[in-house]
Amino acid sequence: MIDPVRTVVIVGGGTAGWMAAAAAARFLNDGQRRILLVESDAIGTVGVGEATIPPIRDFNRMLGIDEAEFLRETGATFKLGIEFVDWGALGERYLHPFGDPGHNFEGIAFHQFWLKHRDDPRIRPFTDYFITGAAVRHGGYAPQSGDPRSPLHQMAAAYHFDAALYAAYLRRRAEAGGVTRIEGRIERVSRDPASGHVAALHLTDGRAVAGDLFIDCSGFVSLLLGKEMGVGYRDWSRWLPCDRALAVPSARVDPLIPATRATAHGFGWQWRIPLQHRTGNGIVYSSAYAGEEEARATLLAHLDSEPLAEPRGLRFTAGVRERLWDGNVVALGLAGGFIEPLESTSIHLIQTGINKLFWLFPDMRFSAAERDEYNRLMIDQYEYVRDFIVLHYKATARSDTPFWRDMAAMEIPDSLAQKIELFRTKGRIRRFDHDLFGIANWAAVMLGQNIMPEGYDPLVDATDDERIVAAMERIASVFETQARAMPKHADHIARLVSR
Repeated sequence: MIDPVRTVVIVGGGTAGWMAAAAAARFLNDGQRRILLVESDAIGTVGVGEATIPPIRDFNRMLGIDEAEFLRETGATFKLGIEFVDWGALGERYLHPFGDPGHNFEGIAFHQFWLKHRDDPRIRPFTDYFITGAAVRHGGYAPQSGDPRSPLHQMAAAYHFDAALYAAYLRRRAEAGGVTRIEGRIERVSRDPASGHVAALHLTDGRAVAGDLFIDCSGFVSLLLGKEMGVGYRDWSRWLPCDRALAVPSARVDPLIPATRATAHGFGWQWRIPLQHRTGNGIVYSSAYAGEEEARATLLAHLDSEPLAEPRGLRFTAGVRERLWDGNVVALGLAGGFIEPLESTSIHLIQTGINKLFWLFPDMRFSAAERDEYNRLMIDQYEYVRDFIVLHYKATARSDTPFWRDMAAMEIPDSLAQKIELFRTKGRIRRFDHDLFGIANWAAVMLGQNIMPEGYDPLVDATDDERIVAAMERIASVFETQARAMPKHADHIARLVSR
C-alpha cells in the first residue's frame, strides 16, 4: 500500500495561494485529505498583475466558474492582445493579438504567405489577419464560436481583472470547498531530522501547523523553498535589468478597449489595464537608469485618467529558483521566480505550476522522478517566457537613451539568438513542445519589432499566387466586417454582468 499525502499546507494567500487552494478544493479534497492555508492579514500581498493570457479561461472552467459571476466579482474585462507603443522605434506601435491569423494554406504557416506577398498593394499589415486584431481596432468583443467555419472560431481571449478581488473570490470558493484558512504569522519552521522535509510551521501565538506537502506561496520572501530549504536563485538581470515597479490605479477610461497597452519609456515601460471600475497602471524600470522620483513623475504624466491613490513601489530581481520543488516543498508564484509582466505571464506560471503539480502529485515517498520531472518542466517554462520577454528589449532600433542602447547591444541567451537568426533568414520559428508561445505569437512580435526575414519558406512557391492573395483579401475583409458588427466591449460586459 502506498502511503498518500494526507495534509497539504499552503503558505500564504494572495493570487498564488488562493489559486492553489481553489484548485486543491476541486481536485484534491477527497474527504480524507486536509487542505490548510496559512496567512496573516498583517502581511500584504503584491498582486503582480491584472492582465492574463488565454489559458486562464481553461483554469476558470476547470474550477467550474461561471463567467458572468466571475466578471461581476472581479471587475474583469476581456483581453484580446497587447498593444506595444514605442518598442521597435519611437513613434511606432503594433499589436500582439491572441489567436491565429487567417488560416494555414497547404499546411504552411500563414505568416509565410504574408512574407512572400507583403509588398503586394492588396496585402494588409500582418495583424489585420487576426480576428482579435480587427476587434481591438473597433473596440468590440464577441464570444468565441465552436464552429471551425466561423470567423469567430479564432476569437481567443483572456481577461483583465482586479487581482485582489480574484484572490478574494477564489478564497470564498476554496473555503466553501473545504479548505481551512488559518490566520497567523509564521515564527519558525521545524524539519524532520531524517528526511530534511518540512514537518510543521510554528506560529507566533504558539500554534503548530503540521503537514505532509507544503506549497510555498509566500511571495518574494520564499519562506520555505528559499529561506528554509536553501534553494538558490538564478539571476537573469543581465538580460532583464528592470528591477523596480510602481503601480497606481486611476479612473475608468472609455471606450473600454479589449487590450492591454505597454508603452516604452526611456528607462523601462508603462502598463495600462482597463477594468470595469478603474484602470490599472504601472511603470517597470531599471534603478540603474532612473531613480524612483523620475519613474513616478513619468508614470503620473502618462496616465489617461485621474489617479485614485499614491503609487505603490515594488522591488524584484528577474529570475527563478534553481528548483521549484525540493523535498516536500513546492513553490508557486513569486516564491519560485519572477519575470516582469510584459506579456502577462505571471498568473499563467502559477496556473502551470498547479497543473503540473497535480499531474505529478506525490505520495509520502516523494519520488525523485516526479520531483525532477516537475522541475524540468517548470524551469523550461520560465526560460521560454524569459526569452520571449528579452526579445522585446533586444529587437529595438531605439538609441535615444543609454537604457535602449544597452538593450540593443546586450548579449542574449543562445536559445533566443538561434530563434532570431532562424526567423531572420526565412521566417522559420523554432518552437519547443511545451513552449507557451506559439508560432503566431513569435511571428507577431518579431514582425512588430521590425525583424523582417530576408526570404520565406520556399514551399510557398508551390501554391498559386493569385489564389492565395485573393484568399488573404477575403480573410481580412471578412474579419473587418465581423469586427464592425460586434457589440462594443463595454456593452457586451454590461449584458453579461446584469444576468
